[in-house]
Amino acid sequence: MNEHRKKAAALSYDQTEGAPPRVSALGKGLVAETIIESAQEHHIPVLEDPSLVELLANLNVNETIPEELYEAVAEVFAFVYRLDQKIDK
Repeated sequence: MNEHRKKAAALSYDQTEGAPPRVSALGKGLVAETIIESAQEHHIPVLEDPSLVELLANLNVNETIPEELYEAVAEVFAFVYRLDQKIDK
């Protein structure tokens, strides 16, 4: 098996719910490429972080992020927020 196949994880977060972010998609190989392509088609920012993807790959789709990943995931959402601020200007 090819251990160097592309991997992807998608996160979602609804501020109005007050719940932690959750994994909305996970995939390897062609599925990962489809997740990335779909994000790009919908103008959703893509951040490459192989270490975080490896950690998220241990979760299930629709599972909330465990507390030990809050800081890493917060950095992802901060990245997205900064991009949104640049686009709005």
